[in-house]
Amino acid sequence: MFYLSRIEHTLRLPPHLLSLCLEDAVRGELEKLFLDKVIANLGLCISVHTIQSIKDGFILPNDGHPTFRVEFTLIMFRPFVGEIIVGKLKESTANGLRLSLEFFDDIYVPVHLLPVPSHSVPDPGKRDRVVWIWKFPDSNEELVIDGIDEIKFQVHSVNFPPIPIEQPEDSKPFAPMVVTGSIDFDGLGPVSWWVDAEDKDEEPEDP
Repeated sequence: MFYLSRIEHTLRLPPHLLSLCLEDAVRGELEKLFLDKVIANLGLCISVHTIQSIKDGFILPNDGHPTFRVEFTLIMFRPFVGEIIVGKLKESTANGLRLSLEFFDDIYVPVHLLPVPSHSVPDPGKRDRVVWIWKFPDSNEELVIDGIDEIKFQVHSVNFPPIPIEQPEDSKPFAPMVVTGSIDFDGLGPVSWWVDAEDKDEEPEDP
């Protein structure tokens, strides 16, 4: 889920930061540039881990900003396909579920990756929202995805959509990294589903 990525970047440093320790000034500018940003094919930047080198300081003509070639390591978030992760329900619509890890919200479980058979009913407390229900196989029991429990999902795909040149005013915010998840397998879904199932399996039989 998390890994280190080494990057080289040409950094233009504002002159007013030159009174600071050079490494502290560079780190602060790197955090402004990369923290909470998605880098295509690398993932979401969580933190600047280490700065390996700061080289080749120079000032261009008619420019008071010193420029440096910086080599540094970022802590990145990019889950791998097949990884099991636990998140919270952020949104439940007719298209499926949207999950959140608090620091990353673009995780989607489409209808075809929900447990089979599943159906939805209108959410009485939220307009244009639904509640998804899984009918447990060979049973009349219905298990609800209500957003109270944490939800365990498996990463189905990780995509980096191309940045659109133009977006309609009423469109959703652009998501530079999208994770598609699945809960259509034993042990996945709201964690209470399987805790309750284990408790039932352990109940002693009547003598």
